[in-house]
Amino acid sequence: MSGAGKKVVDVAFKAGKSIDWEGMAKLLVSDEARKEFATLRRTFDEVNSTLQTKFSQEPEPIDWEYYRKGIGSRLVDMYKEAYESVEIPKFVDTVTPQFKPKFDALLVELKEAEEKSLKESERLEKEIADVQELKQKISTMTADEYFEKHPELKKKFDDEIRNDNWGY
Repeated sequence: MSGAGKKVVDVAFKAGKSIDWEGMAKLLVSDEARKEFATLRRTFDEVNSTLQTKFSQEPEPIDWEYYRKGIGSRLVDMYKEAYESVEIPKFVDTVTPQFKPKFDALLVELKEAEEKSLKESERLEKEIADVQELKQKISTMTADEYFEKHPELKKKFDDEIRNDNWGY
């Protein structure tokens, strides 16, 4: 196999091993996302399998002597010379350098969005816990206990009473 082809196969194999498919699957919340993710994983595995089988093997060497016996050495030598003169051009990646900065910027944006999402999730979890606690205690809670948790409301009511504003 050519050096470039082997390198592609090695990179694809290593990429497949380093992807945390289960970890990513746990983050999905909708059924549609799970279906799309399963399709992505299946496609990735198919491509990786194709790379491993089709491109990782060396081609079988040509038995030139076998053909010389049946066809004649002059014609076979001509084909052998042409075969050996074929040079497969080396792949030059011009696409990755174009999109790498964009991809890196998206990764930074993703990390920021993730941090923001985690903070918001933490805030919402706290709010849910507060509401659940309030729901349990609401029937037996006194005004003083409520104002202890919400001093801004106590101040507002005290100001209204002090200013003789009884809400009429």
